[in-house]
Amino acid sequence: MKRNDNGLLYGPEDKVSYFQSGLLGLQHVLAMDVYVPPIIIAGLLSMSLAQKTGFLQAAFLACGIGTILQTKYFMKLPVSQGPSFVPIGAVAGVYLANGAANGGMATVLGSLIVGAILLILLGISGIYQKIINTLVPAIVGGTIITCVGLSLLPSALNDNIFKAAGNINQNIEIAAITAFTMLVAITIGIRIPQLQRLFKVSSIIIALVVGTIVASMMGRFDWSVVNNAAWISLPHFTSLHYGIHFSLPAILTFIVIYMVLTTETTGTWFAMSAVVGEKINKKQWNRGIIGEGLSCLFAALLGTTPMTGYSTNAGVVSITGVASRRVFVSAGIWFVVLGFFGKLSAFLSAVPAAVIGGIFSIICVIIMLNGLNVIRNLSMDESSIYVLGIPIVLTMAVIFLPSKVVSETPQMIQYLLGSPITIAAITAIVINLVMGKHQESKVAETDKELKKTNLSKEELAESK
Repeated sequence: MKRNDNGLLYGPEDKVSYFQSGLLGLQHVLAMDVYVPPIIIAGLLSMSLAQKTGFLQAAFLACGIGTILQTKYFMKLPVSQGPSFVPIGAVAGVYLANGAANGGMATVLGSLIVGAILLILLGISGIYQKIINTLVPAIVGGTIITCVGLSLLPSALNDNIFKAAGNINQNIEIAAITAFTMLVAITIGIRIPQLQRLFKVSSIIIALVVGTIVASMMGRFDWSVVNNAAWISLPHFTSLHYGIHFSLPAILTFIVIYMVLTTETTGTWFAMSAVVGEKINKKQWNRGIIGEGLSCLFAALLGTTPMTGYSTNAGVVSITGVASRRVFVSAGIWFVVLGFFGKLSAFLSAVPAAVIGGIFSIICVIIMLNGLNVIRNLSMDESSIYVLGIPIVLTMAVIFLPSKVVSETPQMIQYLLGSPITIAAITAIVINLVMGKHQESKVAETDKELKKTNLSKEELAESK
């Protein structure tokens, strides 16, 4: 199988058979730990078992609807939607401050609905694309992609391996075996082109299966969760159950959260654009933010947390070489199935974190290298070095910032500090605005001088 100019086996518009797209779509679903944020939120809100199940099912449904909307109708890039970690603190805070079990969720959902509508209006007005064109040139976009991968890596290693539930030595063993299996599958696919479709394209599924089997042999897979789950069930705890209530302080809180989410998803779109080698046009930016708003709106109506573009997918596409939009639509369909198929949802949620961590850590590095690959093709100078370097420093600083320091800051600042990507993006934009314009003029002057020099050389040659 031949690769295209971008190193992909299948480009965004390439058709993949329905069977293969279904299998590869499931691979994306398995590689995304979309169940983690809902489970964390459910624990913070002290939800009952039935409420937790409904919350998770609603999240899967919202993922599926959002993915299909974005990939097929709005952004039209191979992007899968999923719940972000950013709103976790805000959801818990607003819930507890507005009556908890007695109306707290209604206030959360009302605020999420208002924020989602504002995102839709931002896209319809066309303002979003103008903001991106003005504030995010290639150097800033590449920096954001790099920081996306860098910011996710500690979560992949700490949350999924070193600090995950269970014996740490077993976690490391499971993660190492899973990651090694994936690398072996990729190597076989690269070395033997005839087996590329089987091994490289399906490397993540192969690694997940092997990692889960190893974890099960160690007694680390809880089959009781699967056995106790219903085969088919409907989400019961939606906005129809909780109701909808509007509170100005809560709405303002979630407007800030949506601003952070928008910054994150912008980085994800840049990352996927770099991987598939297709520049995002003006209409795509505006349609994309409309799709993002609709994803969040459906999530709120279903009674779950906001959905945003998952940067994990850019790494998956880089590893497998499959960027077909049909595959991502299949992933969306799988998410919808998970929203109703209780047994399968329970199985995915029971996959040990160390298995996900082994794959996730490699994906993070791939995303980071894609960002550096974008920057590599640019003309770097002194100001560009600071645009890239300072956000990387701040990304790591926010990651390692002690929780005690974070808790002492105002609530709005805490939301920003909860997203290293947002801090990095804002920093890159500001530094580029302060230093970049002057540099651009210098580059323009240099180009003029080079043209004059080349012209004078040509004239000299002709005279001889």
